[in-house]
Amino acid sequence: MLCNTVTTASVKGKDTRTHLDREQVLAAAAKLVKQQGPQSLTMRKLAAELGTAVTSIYWHVGNRESLLEALVERTVADLGEIRPRGTTPEQRVASVAGALRRQLREHPHLVAMVHERGLTERMFLPAQQALVREVHAAGLHGSRAAGVVRAVQFHVVGHVLVERQRERAPAQRPGEEELWGALTAAGDPALARALSVPADPEKVFDTSVRALVSGLLRT
Repeated sequence: MLCNTVTTASVKGKDTRTHLDREQVLAAAAKLVKQQGPQSLTMRKLAAELGTAVTSIYWHVGNRESLLEALVERTVADLGEIRPRGTTPEQRVASVAGALRRQLREHPHLVAMVHERGLTERMFLPAQQALVREVHAAGLHGSRAAGVVRAVQFHVVGHVLVERQRERAPAQRPGEEELWGALTAAGDPALARALSVPADPEKVFDTSVRALVSGLLRT
């Protein structure tokens, strides 16, 4: 009978780990993908990471395609863990948006794998359900509630995409500090000084999502 443990054995002069289980394999695979991208995930590299034989990896998760599918399922499940915080409807909805943003930011390669396998909508479902509960608690139902859920989701995704684009963009010449002055700021020196400083994504997101949520819940 197959079991979820492996015995100690020599692999290239090293002992393999004992009591290796499926969750350990998936956790190590997720770590490799997060650090180096999906293309880095080979059975041989994963076995080396775990200090075991390639056959042990196959034993627990099957071939590479099966491993990727299991990893996608695990990612979808992990992204579903969102717990709203706050005492007001606005705070609680905004907290769900913030949690979703953090999840997307922290797992870009894993999220890309989910998207490539056509499971994006399923990935977002738990966050949407969390939003629905909070919007219902705020007294909104039907199409109004649906509008809030979708607006918040689209805002989060759009913000994350802009953040990634800015992070990957080459150094800008001229930069913001050079572009903003008395003329471009329409005679508002305080505004010019503020816009000449690099944007803080956390503050921009917090300000924008709170304004969005406040307006949506009150319309």
